[in-house]
Amino acid sequence: MPRVFKMGPYLVYFWSDEREPLEPVHVHISIGEPVKDATKVWLTQAGGVLLENNNSRIPAHTLRNIMDAIEAQHAMVCMRWLKHFEEISFYC
Repeated sequence: MPRVFKMGPYLVYFWSDEREPLEPVHVHISIGEPVKDATKVWLTQAGGVLLENNNSRIPAHTLRNIMDAIEAQHAMVCMRWLKHFEEISFYC
């Protein structure tokens, strides 16, 4: 799975086996290694982030910090998504 960045023990990554049609740009977050059905965060066209689920059960304060970091790196995440998947769309 393409790693976007790591924050402490938390890995922020793309799941390479996305469904067809390709979902809008998003990242998954888990501790250590990529896992199926990990926490999922959508990126918005306006530069924000939206939590879809917290399946990894990341503590709220930690999750907020990770989401802030994703938001701060919005442009980089989108560039990496486009490079990996060769197309991009946004949830909203």
